[in-house]
Amino acid sequence: MRAADSSVSSQVPIQATSRAIQGGLILYDAEQGGKVHDYVFTPSYWRARDALGEPLGGRGAAWRITDEAIDWVLRFYRRGGLPGKLIHDSYFYTGIERTRPWREWHLLAWMWAQGLPVPRPVAARVWRTGLSYRGALITETVPGRSLAALIYDNVVTEADWSATGACIRRLHDLDVWHADLNANNILVGKGSAVHLIDFDRARIRTHGTAWSAANLARLRRSLDKLFPQRQSVRDGWSVLTAAYQDN
Repeated sequence: MRAADSSVSSQVPIQATSRAIQGGLILYDAEQGGKVHDYVFTPSYWRARDALGEPLGGRGAAWRITDEAIDWVLRFYRRGGLPGKLIHDSYFYTGIERTRPWREWHLLAWMWAQGLPVPRPVAARVWRTGLSYRGALITETVPGRSLAALIYDNVVTEADWSATGACIRRLHDLDVWHADLNANNILVGKGSAVHLIDFDRARIRTHGTAWSAANLARLRRSLDKLFPQRQSVRDGWSVLTAAYQDN
């Protein structure tokens, strides 16, 4: 992984700690270890405490949790597309470091330490059954609404588009490829503060530059699919790409 760009303010690195639990392992931020137990990955536990929000996303795999000093997002790993109809949430196990929760947690921790606007990782869990595993991830909640929602409500501003382009450029300058860069994985808060979420399958790309252009093209396709022929989105895209090139 590349060293942080001098224009990006770094954070204190997160100390990764893991421990064995029945059926698997938990990886967590040592600073928040007192809050992390095996039951925090159980939606019914939070529902009983009236702390579980409505499901986030389309497959009922994520929830916001708010309880006293906790404001987290709990997300279970689910397969999409045709594979998801056949195998709901199971993955082939080839070692703990290669599991999706472990890889995403460590990448988030590294990005967060570099000062990138991503959710701070709290904990990851892997359940093993023979040659397969299931996984879940907990992150701190970040403020904002999705870029898609802002466009839908016709409240996205030029500053929002510009901040989005600059944010993606910061990500790419640190060689991070987002596997699913779309308008729902970009959150925009007050003052056009942009955060990027959902780094499942994301990775560091150290060779070539074509991947960054493909990343932007992926975002453009998602906008065209959600908002076909909308002139305001075309105008916004011009602002976004100009900010990306200028940073």
